[in-house]
Amino acid sequence: MQNWSNTSDKQTRIAFLLFERFSNLCLANCVEPLRAANDFAESRAFEWKFYTIEGTPVHSSSNLPVIPHKAIHDLEPCDYLFILASYDFKLHDTALVRKTLWRVAQSCKILVGLDTAPWLMAASGLLDGRRATVHWDILNEFSENFLSLEAVKDRTVWDGNRITCAGAMSAFDLTRDIIRKHLGNAMALDVDALFLRDTPEAPTPRRYAPHKSTPVQKALALMQNHIETPLSLREISQRIACPQKTLARKFQTTMGATPGQVYRHLRLTQARHFLETTSLNINEVAFRCGYESPAALTRAYKARFGKVPRDVKHRATRETP
Repeated sequence: MQNWSNTSDKQTRIAFLLFERFSNLCLANCVEPLRAANDFAESRAFEWKFYTIEGTPVHSSSNLPVIPHKAIHDLEPCDYLFILASYDFKLHDTALVRKTLWRVAQSCKILVGLDTAPWLMAASGLLDGRRATVHWDILNEFSENFLSLEAVKDRTVWDGNRITCAGAMSAFDLTRDIIRKHLGNAMALDVDALFLRDTPEAPTPRRYAPHKSTPVQKALALMQNHIETPLSLREISQRIACPQKTLARKFQTTMGATPGQVYRHLRLTQARHFLETTSLNINEVAFRCGYESPAALTRAYKARFGKVPRDVKHRATRETP
């Protein structure tokens, strides 16, 4: 059973170890969803810091400089340590790096390798006896060089407290899964909506059979496309050819909430977006989010966010330059 919403005062601590010529897109696809989750939660649910081997600045493959917080030998215990290497990974595979990675791996609960970083992890003996992936451009070479692991052609592979991720786009999916794990499906849906991520499964290479959308994914797509003019749950069930009771059961199993709860969540998230980022008045926001009146929106909004829309609108107006 999945959790719809998690509330915890415990902060999740994340460290990023960056190597020269890392993929900035890969890093952004991790950091931006975490930042968005913090914004939605109105708290520092996730905290992250950047590290390099020597504590000196590094440059991404697009020449974006990053000044780290510290050298990696000053790493404090953390929940996740993301290792990010992209180009020149073989140049980074030195005795110093192998020794350093082995040592700092003991300071994190979960070790994550992004892009070509799994190569460095494998060279350090951190993937022995594990299933792992790497950027698909070097997957065959990875498999031939490290016989002590099982190389898998997948976007993301979880094996115990090791996670390996094949590239930038799968980095977003991985971070989204981490957000869902710690804050629940409701927060993951909000992050999806902000970054315009489709709810169905991500596209698969043509040589593989595509995944079929599940009834829950089809229902979510209908809900997201009918915010202003909400469909009844009966209409949704009919359109996706799934009995209403079956759909309710599948939602409870996969999302930890009823279809009605999820639909209301999507509409209220859209209402908050309108209130915080546009000049629409409350009447217009209520109409665009499928509420029959401003009073109905106000009741639902206060029940979820603990404040009334008018307060949010006033704050947004004051902050507009």
